[in-house]
Amino acid sequence: MRTGKPFLCVYGRRAPLRWLGQPRACSSAARAAASPGEKRRAVSDGFRSQVASGPRFQDFIKGASGTLPAGGEHAEEDGHYLSEDWGAMGHSRKVYFETYGCQMNVNDTEIAWSILREKGYQRTADLKQADVVLLVTCSVREKAEQTIWNRLQQLTAMKRKRPKTTSPLKIGILGCMAERLKTELLEREKLVDVLAGPDAYRDLPRLLAVADGGQQASNVLLSLEETYADIMPVQHAAQGHSAFVSIMRGCDNMCSYCIVPFTRGRERSRPVSSILEEVRMLSDQGVKEVTLLGQNVNSYRDTSEEQFCGSERTKLSRGFNTIYQTKQGGLRFSDLLDRVARVDPDMRIRFTSPHPKDFPDEVLQLIAERQNICKQIHLPAQSGSNQVLKAMRRGYTREAYLDLVDNIKRIIPDVSLSSDFISGFCGETEDDHQQTLSLIREVGYNVGFLFAYSMRKKTHAFHRLQDDVAPQVKQRRLEECIGVFREEAERVNAAVVGSRQLVLVEGESKRSVEDLCGRTDGNMKVIFPKEDIAVQASASNTAPIRAGDYVLVKILSASSQSLRGRAYCHSSLRRTLML
Repeated sequence: MRTGKPFLCVYGRRAPLRWLGQPRACSSAARAAASPGEKRRAVSDGFRSQVASGPRFQDFIKGASGTLPAGGEHAEEDGHYLSEDWGAMGHSRKVYFETYGCQMNVNDTEIAWSILREKGYQRTADLKQADVVLLVTCSVREKAEQTIWNRLQQLTAMKRKRPKTTSPLKIGILGCMAERLKTELLEREKLVDVLAGPDAYRDLPRLLAVADGGQQASNVLLSLEETYADIMPVQHAAQGHSAFVSIMRGCDNMCSYCIVPFTRGRERSRPVSSILEEVRMLSDQGVKEVTLLGQNVNSYRDTSEEQFCGSERTKLSRGFNTIYQTKQGGLRFSDLLDRVARVDPDMRIRFTSPHPKDFPDEVLQLIAERQNICKQIHLPAQSGSNQVLKAMRRGYTREAYLDLVDNIKRIIPDVSLSSDFISGFCGETEDDHQQTLSLIREVGYNVGFLFAYSMRKKTHAFHRLQDDVAPQVKQRRLEECIGVFREEAERVNAAVVGSRQLVLVEGESKRSVEDLCGRTDGNMKVIFPKEDIAVQASASNTAPIRAGDYVLVKILSASSQSLRGRAYCHSSLRRTLML
């Protein structure tokens, strides 16, 4: 019997053991008066009998639906570690969320909250009132993880000062950091009570119940199937005019610098029926913009229905390849995008984050044809050097990437492009860096996400490459990339001065209560005065502008970060198309 306090708890329900009732083939009774041939047959028959009556594969799988014979020596034991009413442990306890990192983590927060709300928890925006604090974390860069470590120290200090008359504060880590650093999180200064990886949010109520018993509780198992398709996220965005819908999870690309396949697991796509149901619900609630989310969103491939599982192979962008074999069958991203866009013609559709390899012409043509699919594409390049791209295992060359850019601009002439770049990757030379700067100038992006390289354990780069670019060199190269990016963004944005842009209003500007802000179809931020405007073009009556409204704005000036203009009438996607 164990006497130590366990720090890992057993997940779910024990598979009951079923004792073998048949005599063993090697017993003395079985050997009596038996010929060699009979002995062999007896051993074989006895083995088959034992296998048939022993535990089955399903008995060892969490949530298996197989049933066991009732009665006699095969009767099922009650094997619960916790009673089935552990979900009631929420009973109005208050949970406080802090979300770090990408938009997928925001969506994960909404999923986790949906699960806990069903079990009786209440959400609070006041940390001091919380009984449970859950940090939804990011592991993409070392700085992001260090932020969490510092926050844990602060929360632990607050936990120790908590009055003994109140229930002890429980601290939980959710998401990528829980998966990547499970041992360190549980053992380092005992800062954490609960760990739940990206595929374990359904288990949160049980984990919190175990933590209430004084034990640390953890479930960081990755799944090949979990998409949370049956859980409707609780949208918590201010104003409620835009929402994010997760369509797939995980990534199979295995870029050498990236931790995502190790923290989020393999790619699996949510059934299209579940996605459409959520989008329809959001439309009914008045949401004006939906962003489809996934780690590799445009590699979506729904194989949930037999009718989708044909023999057609996945089409890639010309000149691109993958480290894995070409996938076959499934409802593809272009099909999903088509169906989502048809739900509400007055709802904008965006998607992030895509991979450049998954932009066959049918996706681009659909974006060009549909008024409500935004003409904005995120096209992560990461580097402009073929040598660095090969080391990153990106699956394309600089030339193939530029050919794709040309094809996108040919099919969608008014497209806006954004990108990701990493400065100082393993082996990057000064010439490699200059090639990246020239790519930024050649393409002309209006939005960028640029970072210095941060090596992550478990990745291909960690095992096979050397992080040999000095930190000060990384920083200098990053600053140069940012400078060139801003120059080009200002040039791209200046091209729309004098034009009329349809803007979805987000709310007040952060810099002035006298101004409003919103975003164009191309995802450019627009600042304009707060004033009543015509209810429609050529109308004399006016109405105030509210968050969630579509308004037409005349662009008057531009910088690298935003546009400034003046709204002159209310509108809609369909009404603008007719103008």
